[in-house]
Amino acid sequence: MLIDGKPVCKRCLLLETDPEGLFKKVSELISLIPEDIKTPEEEYGRRLEICKSCDGLQNGICKECGCFVELRAATRKNYCPSAYHKW
Repeated sequence: MLIDGKPVCKRCLLLETDPEGLFKKVSELISLIPEDIKTPEEEYGRRLEICKSCDGLQNGICKECGCFVELRAATRKNYCPSAYHKW
């Protein structure tokens, strides 16, 4: 797949593709999450690695629910919306 003539990985996170600055906007939202409900960094990284290996990830968006996975994974109480509840 190409966006603006550049290859885009369907199974990548926004951090890796960044179409039209979405990663910057999502990062800003993540930075606004209060620390007491934010996912610890190690767990956040683990969640994102699971998402990256999932067939439901497409251009940083979960095909199961339509969320930006980096944003969903950043809040401690959130969970994987897939039928397998991977995290």
